[in-house]
Amino acid sequence: MSDNQSSTAQRVRTRFAPSPTGFIHLGNIRSALYPWAFARSQGGDFILRIEDTDLERSTQAAVDVIVEGMAWLGLDHDEGPFYQMQRIDRYKEVLAQLQAAGHVYPCYTSVAELDALRERQMAAKQKPRYDGTWRPEPGKTLPPVPEGVKPVLRFRNPLDGVVAWEDKVKGRIEIANAELDDLVIARPDGTPTYNFCVVVDDIDMRITHVIRGDDHVNNTPRQINIFQALGHEVPIYAHLPTVLNEQGEKMSKRNGAKPVTQYRDEGFLADAMVNYLARLGWSHGDDEIFSRQQFLDWFNLDHLGRSAAQFDEAKLRWVNAQHLKAMDDAALAGLVAAHLQQQGITADERLPAICGLFKDRCETTVALANWAKAFYTEVQPSQEDLATHVTEAIKPALSTLADLLEKAPTWDKASIAAAIKQTLTTHSMKMPQLAMPVRVLTMGTPQTPSVDAVLALQDSKKVLGNLRKG
Repeated sequence: MSDNQSSTAQRVRTRFAPSPTGFIHLGNIRSALYPWAFARSQGGDFILRIEDTDLERSTQAAVDVIVEGMAWLGLDHDEGPFYQMQRIDRYKEVLAQLQAAGHVYPCYTSVAELDALRERQMAAKQKPRYDGTWRPEPGKTLPPVPEGVKPVLRFRNPLDGVVAWEDKVKGRIEIANAELDDLVIARPDGTPTYNFCVVVDDIDMRITHVIRGDDHVNNTPRQINIFQALGHEVPIYAHLPTVLNEQGEKMSKRNGAKPVTQYRDEGFLADAMVNYLARLGWSHGDDEIFSRQQFLDWFNLDHLGRSAAQFDEAKLRWVNAQHLKAMDDAALAGLVAAHLQQQGITADERLPAICGLFKDRCETTVALANWAKAFYTEVQPSQEDLATHVTEAIKPALSTLADLLEKAPTWDKASIAAAIKQTLTTHSMKMPQLAMPVRVLTMGTPQTPSVDAVLALQDSKKVLGNLRKG
């Protein structure tokens, strides 16, 4: 076949077509990110399709996690979700057309016969493949049809020539038709198989670009031949390299991959995840940190990487920290408030300022919520910190500071700074000698941003009580 080229005037239509047979992890969701981004960057449409023909393994719970994960990341679809099991009548209609045109034939070879054939071929060091026993050819006599056996339907693959396509990631790929046997496209009960359903869906949904994992490369020549048998233009293909885990294995549930939604629960930002995932197989010069809009402005299929990308949690945390620092305090407060709410803590109007003060120290919104918690609950300093910092020698200074703060005209950063300065002068102390115990008593830790800024956001009565307790 000639190289497939899409007409430039054609509206771009991409799809994400997961199987709902387990939770969706970062390796899977990257296969949704790129077709979504391409559709958005080209002003096209992004379609969500659920390939649920594996009835034994498909679950509604898995569908829900797919939809929830995509919604969290903001990968909005324009059409769907479409379910293959709801389209069975349409597949059967197209099967009948192919059969009438001579592209499909019934095959009565039993599973036992196929197993025996496979063993013979492997013993002879041959590639296991269907031998065409039931394939009708001019002048060929077919075996007698066995009684009571329901046939599978096989696609009559061309015997010669090559299937070729210009892959947007891998370059030109050519596979000889002689390498492909006649694919089963319907089971004995009439249910169509995966490779056939995909082609009918892509035709009906007018998909122009198929952007998917490279585990599908072997399916592509079979699908191209079915497209051609149906007289339809073939979409443009881009087969993405695998995402490996930190151990260099293919990312999977079995290899310890986490559901996408778990990253949300662990305090990662959707825009940071999109940024990180985008760089797992695509680049724009040396840019590491970028917004969602920049990604969409820059994205195309010409800078997709050819080699497998490796997940790195430390890098993800760094990317998340950069996005967290740059995020608007009020927007950040909304996410932090949700974490606090899960712990039964209701935040107030101080939260945006608290987020602004602590966000530079945090990699996740969960870490930020842990800092914020000290402003809404009683802190519990460790015995070690109390013993190290809140010594008998320091207690008079703490008492002086409490008295000065109580008399301060306003509870703000400037008044608190003045009270601290006066206490240091009165007791001939240096800032760290006083600041460390104050932090331990009011925040539960000796390391925080500047003491006056932290105390200004605390409840005044709570601060005075904690200092006097010390």
